[in-house]
Amino acid sequence: MTFKTAFRTADILLPKVRDMTKWSVIACDQYTSEPEYWQRVEAEVGDEPSSLRLILPELYLGRDDTKSRIGAVNSAIDDYLDRGIFEEYKDSMIYVERTQSDGKVRRGIVGAVDLEKYDYRAGSASEVRATEATVVDRIPPRLEIRKNAKLELPHIMILIDDPEMSVIEPVSADSLKKLYDFKLMAGGGSIKGYLMSDSEIKRVDSALGALGEKSPMLFAMGDGNHSLATAKEHYEQLKRDTPDKDMTSHPARWALCEIVNLHSDALEFEAIHRIVKVGDPYKLIMEMSLALGLSGIPSDQKVRIHRNYTVRDLYIRDPLAKLSVGSVQAFLDDYIRQNGGHIDYIHGSGALKRLASEEGLIGFEFEPMKKEDLFPAVIADGALPRKTFSMGHAQDKRYYLEARKITV
Repeated sequence: MTFKTAFRTADILLPKVRDMTKWSVIACDQYTSEPEYWQRVEAEVGDEPSSLRLILPELYLGRDDTKSRIGAVNSAIDDYLDRGIFEEYKDSMIYVERTQSDGKVRRGIVGAVDLEKYDYRAGSASEVRATEATVVDRIPPRLEIRKNAKLELPHIMILIDDPEMSVIEPVSADSLKKLYDFKLMAGGGSIKGYLMSDSEIKRVDSALGALGEKSPMLFAMGDGNHSLATAKEHYEQLKRDTPDKDMTSHPARWALCEIVNLHSDALEFEAIHRIVKVGDPYKLIMEMSLALGLSGIPSDQKVRIHRNYTVRDLYIRDPLAKLSVGSVQAFLDDYIRQNGGHIDYIHGSGALKRLASEEGLIGFEFEPMKKEDLFPAVIADGALPRKTFSMGHAQDKRYYLEARKITV
């Protein structure tokens, strides 16, 4: 079948395990400042087969044992393949109904996206685009994991701007074969998956093609921006390493993902906050106040600062970007380059408040952007500042479930 857009079917692997709850774990870029979360997951999984063994939580990146952890991931992939853990569904798409922690149902379709039609660089006019600035320094450690891996497991969610609900919403689970139905661990709600029929796949492809004729950008990154960028770089590196080889049909050309309608009632944008560790928090606040013109006089850009159980709402009079998060990020990047320190990205104001109560840490809280502004903003201005928004609460992120072979 010839597809009209960058989204197509894939040879999807699903695990044949007795406990799907233990198999499926949250996206690796969640709870990066909360090691106790991953410790609880480790305890719950125990010795059962789990996607936990096939991914590396970002909490562990940059540590002394990172290399050995990556080796363990690749060994586990080989072991699971040798043991026949997976069942493969050739040329398939999977319709997903995810019941979130708030009870709302988020619908999506799992398939593959063509990396030839994706460009994360600023100013890209590709069919698939990044919504936020990609931090190239974050790609190499992910590339280190992917380059020797035989499988990919996605937490990538790509958005379509479909206010008329023409692509995903018409899919009816009643006529499809159910593949899984289980509760997700750690308050993640539950999930159901259905194998889509050939006729439904053709309808979805036609609907996406029609949608693409209405807009210069059909697909926008929602979650997993750096994971997709890593897949792109891995594929481009393979092409560079084998210039005489035809890579047209190489499995690394595609990346497994889920497409979701931006206009889903279940999809809500959350702000991503910053927690900053520096040697002298007072100095950081003073220099930020001078650089950004912070004051209590209301303006278009606002930031809430948490430190030692105190909270202050301040306004930016001398912005460095169009959004407050961009202005603060630009200052922090420059400050840390000159003075040292570390920034972490936090989902949820509760977690931010807890962390900001610790000595030497400062929390910066932002208001969420309106989701209907996303596509127009990216089309008009290019990628937004990195980590500008998140879709939903941390526990409602994608859980690892499906896999796909990326080697020949």
